[in-house]
Amino acid sequence: MNDLKSLFIDPSASVRQALKKLDQTAMKCVLVANNEGRLLGVLTDGDIRRCLLNGLDLDKEIDGIYNPNPISISKKEFSLIKAKEILIKENITIIPIVSEDGIVEEIISLSDILSEKAPKLKRSESINIPAVIMAGGKGTRLKPFTNILPKPLMPIGDITILEKIMNHFSDLGCDNQSIILNHKSNLIMSYLETLNNSQLNLNYLKESKFLGTAGGLSLAKDKVVQPNFILTNCDIIVNTDYYDALARHIESDAMVTIMSAIKHYKIPYGVVEYSSGGVVTEISEKPEYTFTINTGVYILNKKCFDFIPQNIHFDMPDLIDSVLKEGLKVLTYPVNETDYLDIGEWDEYKKNHSILNDI
Repeated sequence: MNDLKSLFIDPSASVRQALKKLDQTAMKCVLVANNEGRLLGVLTDGDIRRCLLNGLDLDKEIDGIYNPNPISISKKEFSLIKAKEILIKENITIIPIVSEDGIVEEIISLSDILSEKAPKLKRSESINIPAVIMAGGKGTRLKPFTNILPKPLMPIGDITILEKIMNHFSDLGCDNQSIILNHKSNLIMSYLETLNNSQLNLNYLKESKFLGTAGGLSLAKDKVVQPNFILTNCDIIVNTDYYDALARHIESDAMVTIMSAIKHYKIPYGVVEYSSGGVVTEISEKPEYTFTINTGVYILNKKCFDFIPQNIHFDMPDLIDSVLKEGLKVLTYPVNETDYLDIGEWDEYKKNHSILNDI
């Protein structure tokens, strides 16, 4: 029951508290319940994302945001077959099992039902757009390892981070993939050519000098034949519903959609606020702040190529600034902190290695 209670949240909790609760659990939703454990509703990461995109205050209560009519199964009617049918049909993460008076006694997920040998269910629809992977950096934050091997060949279990990213997008239907190379490019190409990537249309594109993320992207202009494509750095994976993100990108007629992550930072000190003359107005003990950060994964309209100068160092902020100056739309698509997995520096690599290995 202690594990079950870790999924509970009070209806008076704030959106900020709900985000932290979602990050602390392995689920994509939390159960809104009273002190007795009676089910009042379900709050998903999608519910919060929609509200954040509409400018919701993070300190607003979740009352009015969560779904007050959640799908559940009474203990008397429960069966594995029925639970499996509902989970797949409704495309939901978990089903609460409740007593006659609505007390949550257990939860069940699809992973609880399916055996390890059962085929994996792909919950998101195929997006089938090209993917461009920036794999030319020096990986200076991962030295001394990257003095020998380039960052894209950092191991994640039995494969490399580059393979992990390629497979991740291949599972989404992105079989047309371009890899932008520079540092130790021959080594990366030699390694990839030993693999069986026959299902992929792979393009190797080599920079003659370091051009930055957007500058290097210019090499892929002739390889992107569809209206939209994905751009990603080679040290990150963002686990989210790319079908929904792409749909929002297209419906909004956006030039750029930035996949962002909501990060929580706790200051380990008391923060002193003061006014003119050094007069202290407030001391906040170990305050916590929430920021929306750029993950380094984007959905781009191919018209973005028109803003990229040829053979000049040009970073993504430069591209985004150029797009905004033309009055064109740049969106963000926020995901939970735990859906953003980074191995760009040693602490993050060590923290996320085991998670990435399970993806």
